[in-house]
Amino acid sequence: MSDVSGFFLPSGFRYGAVRAGLKASGRPDFAVIVADEAASAAAMFTANRVSAAPLQVDKEHLAATGGRVRVVAINAGNANCAAGQAGLDAAYATCRAAAAVFGCAVEEVFPSSTGIIGVPLPWEKLAAAMPGLAAELGAESDHFQQVAEAILTTDLVEKTAFARVVIDGREVRIAGVGKGSGMIHPRLVAPAALHATMLVYIMTDARVEPAVLQGMLGRAVEVSFNRISVDGDTSTNDTVLLLASGVSGAVVEAGNQEFEAALGQVATSLARQVVADGEGAQHVVELQINGAVSDAEAVRVAKAIAHSPLVKTAWAGCDPNWGRLMAAIGNSGAAIDPERIDIWFGEQRICRDGGRAAEFAGEAVTAAHAYLQQPEYSIRIELNQGAGSCVFWTTDLTAEYVSINADYST
Repeated sequence: MSDVSGFFLPSGFRYGAVRAGLKASGRPDFAVIVADEAASAAAMFTANRVSAAPLQVDKEHLAATGGRVRVVAINAGNANCAAGQAGLDAAYATCRAAAAVFGCAVEEVFPSSTGIIGVPLPWEKLAAAMPGLAAELGAESDHFQQVAEAILTTDLVEKTAFARVVIDGREVRIAGVGKGSGMIHPRLVAPAALHATMLVYIMTDARVEPAVLQGMLGRAVEVSFNRISVDGDTSTNDTVLLLASGVSGAVVEAGNQEFEAALGQVATSLARQVVADGEGAQHVVELQINGAVSDAEAVRVAKAIAHSPLVKTAWAGCDPNWGRLMAAIGNSGAAIDPERIDIWFGEQRICRDGGRAAEFAGEAVTAAHAYLQQPEYSIRIELNQGAGSCVFWTTDLTAEYVSINADYST
């Protein structure tokens, strides 16, 4: 049984962050995660075909090292995307500078960027900040929190998650840190599938081979980060990186359910924190889709609902307009029978057999409106077609979201 109740940092990593001068606010904007020795690595990247320069470099480096990383270099304030050859040059230059300062091979550096798209990355600012950053690295909680703060863009809060589990008598720790608030509809795939941002970094001191780590990360991502959406827009920079230092001495082989459960808990916690901090969000909605022909069909229905502006604005107004849910379900392309659909807001039945539930009248409508005023709530939909199901987390769509994004670059 894993423990997720505390602040557990795995051994074998150091952290730090500085102000490099990329954020107009003057806040910290450059962070590093440094493994004492080359760590096993697994990564998932955006499926968006417009892919940021650092992601291309990351894939090359992981292939060159066989899945080993020493330094993760993360800048906020500039996505280093859609900058052409200059963007690639900046990513490579950042890696060369980090390798020189932190004493590793260039290919062992994993760059990440988040921020505005289409603006050249002033990598020289990052290089200039590295020596001072290297001198201030540490393995304490405040160093870890520095990373959590420095990688934020439109986020309002830092996002961290922790777990520990005993494997073969040895304690294994897992720690995750991430950012994401807008442009959130991750569609993450493995590096071999070439292709404001979500960035997530998860560290463990278990000893896991890269190939095993990749399989575990893929399964964790599929039911966490690939099950969230704020606005339906998939970022050019989405990245999830999992590093294993091996310092605990606990060997984790493929099929270790205890470790995978703990990893899944950390991933799900971070994913839900991203949704809760969605740009302008007033409500976090958990969609429970059951009875689909397959799990994939259940996800299709959930995404159709989560990406419908009509549904999301109804949620913003706490309006129990279940007809919009029905329309989104029908528009999803999933195999359904409209006359067999049932819908609940929490424990309150709203729709039965594809029509308005008889008990959804009078005070029940008032109760439904009150239920949707909560900051977090669940909507359950039974399709009654098969055994497929999923849980998906999303938000409402508010005027504040429009305000944040109407003048993002100006």
